[in-house]
Order: sequence, then structure tokens, then C-alpha cells
Amino acid sequence: MYDAVIFDNDGVLVDLADRSLLVESTRIAFETVGVTDPAEEHVEAMTLGVAPETVHRVAETYGVDPETLWASRDHASSVAQQDAIRAGQKSLYDDVDAVAGIELPKAIVSTNQQTTIDFLLSHFDMAHLFDPAIGREPTVESLHRKKPNPYYLDRAVRALDARNPLFVGDSDSDVAAAEAVGIDSAFVRRSHRAGHTPEPDPTHDLDSLYDLHGILDG
Repeated sequence: MYDAVIFDNDGVLVDLADRSLLVESTRIAFETVGVTDPAEEHVEAMTLGVAPETVHRVAETYGVDPETLWASRDHASSVAQQDAIRAGQKSLYDDVDAVAGIELPKAIVSTNQQTTIDFLLSHFDMAHLFDPAIGREPTVESLHRKKPNPYYLDRAVRALDARNPLFVGDSDSDVAAAEAVGIDSAFVRRSHRAGHTPEPDPTHDLDSLYDLHGILDG
């Protein structure tokens, strides 16, 4: 029997941010550190799936401090997502109502920025549902800790003092992080994952967050 439920955020609770929005925020980050005409390949490299070595390589190319560059990128990305949330361009999924009906302790573990997670929960009046709600710090070191690294997920499990939590995600890295921690996973088949075969295999496969009720009650 599960004693807690931990959720990924983007692609599980809320829509994914539009890629063009994130690209533009990366351009703003470059401008903030004095790089007015970055190469397109560097903008792309600093937008999604960014590795620590990429930040160091790009920063060295332009002679800027990697921590400053990454902090600027994370800040610009968070501001852009907050604006999108206010404008209704990044919204909750329709089945998020199912989460409030789960009486077990609940948490969030996201590789999005902590400031973005905090704003989203405040904007949608959901902060009371999740404790803890963990996002990334705006540091290069945080990139080493992203899923599938179990660092943030393990923090949540320990904070919940949970013996048998379930982690709900929408990506291979979510499933792999759960496996690394030694807990079960549930894979949500949002539209962007409709035909995807996750690796490793998740414990549960969900069409909707409402499916969680049957799993938790069973």
C-alpha cells in the first residue's frame, strides 16, 4: 500500500512550455550577460536538456562566468513561464482535480526552477496540496542533480518520511529516477507521450490522473 504520492510538474500537472518561449528567454539571458549576438547553436544548446559541461563550454566561448550565465538563463526562463501562466498559455491539465481527492501526503519534484514551481502553486492556489514542492536551484550544480539522478526525488521521499511512495511522471528520466530510489512509478500518457514506450518500464501506465484513485485504493 502506498503511503505518499510524488508528482513531476511539467507534462503531469501543467502543460509543457512552448519551445519558442524558452528559446526567446535564452536569448534574453545572453543579452543580460552582455552577449548580444550568440550563435544559434549556442542558443539551442542552452535552452533544453542542458548539461553542466555545455554551460561551461558556451560560457568560455563568450568569456563570461558560467554561473552568471546559467543564473541569467534560469531567471529569464522562469519569468517567461510565469508570464505564460498569467496569460493562460501554460495551464493545468483538466484532470488535476483528481489530485485534491488523494488523501495521502503529496509532493512535487521538478527539474524546472524553484521560482517557477512556487509561482505556479501560488497562482493556481495549490500550495496547500504539496509539501514539499521541490524545484531546481539556479546553479550549474543543479544540472548534475536533474532526473534521472535521484537527488531531488530522494530529498522528497525523506521529507515525507515515506516508506512506500509512488512517483508520477511523464518521461523516461522520471521512471529511471524512481527506479534509482527504489520506489514504484506511474507513467502518464499525455498527448506528447501517446505513442511512447518508456524505458525502463514503469510500474503503472496511466491515461489520466484519475486512474491514480484505482491504484491507490487497490
